[in-house]
Amino acid sequence: MIVLASQSASRRALLEAAKIEFEALSPGVDEEAAKEALRADGLDARALADALAELKALKVSRRVPGGLVLGCDQTLSLDDGSMIDKAVDRADAARILRLLSGRVHHLHSAAVIVLNSEPIWRHVERVRMTVRPLSDAFIDAYLESDWEECRWCVGCYRIEGPGAQLFSKVEGSQFAIQGLPLLPLLDFLRVRGVLAA
Repeated sequence: MIVLASQSASRRALLEAAKIEFEALSPGVDEEAAKEALRADGLDARALADALAELKALKVSRRVPGGLVLGCDQTLSLDDGSMIDKAVDRADAARILRLLSGRVHHLHSAAVIVLNSEPIWRHVERVRMTVRPLSDAFIDAYLESDWEECRWCVGCYRIEGPGAQLFSKVEGSQFAIQGLPLLPLLDFLRVRGVLAA
């Protein structure tokens, strides 16, 4: 069994579907403050996702000695290296979707396993996402139908829901888009003996 340092419904669903036994605990991390501090250190999107995943796993690991704790995080960057955060409200979500419209962006999905407050495994997967040109009418209708779900997602979309309609091309793992590099994680858990080989 592993401990998921997250309350993310998407990550829980991925682990449940893969038949991995886990317990989910909130890491209690002030993500915005942590992001601000890490960005001040000059971390790019990939390194930021990795550092936040590790931070979450470390926080929970202190509460579960001897447990394998999985921390995850996801960041979004444009081709120029600039990063986009989760929307603060619906108007901000519309702004983000207009910014992504007709452009390529990258999702960086990080996972870190910590045992007794020491990272023992990590993986960051990058997915290249091409958003089709989006009309204002589409954006409004999309947010009207899915706002309560997509508001928690970086980029304001759930690929497993209506958010699939935003894209003309996706290069990479759908698991990573949903917030977890699942296949590398499964491989680690098999090597570790948590899952049958």
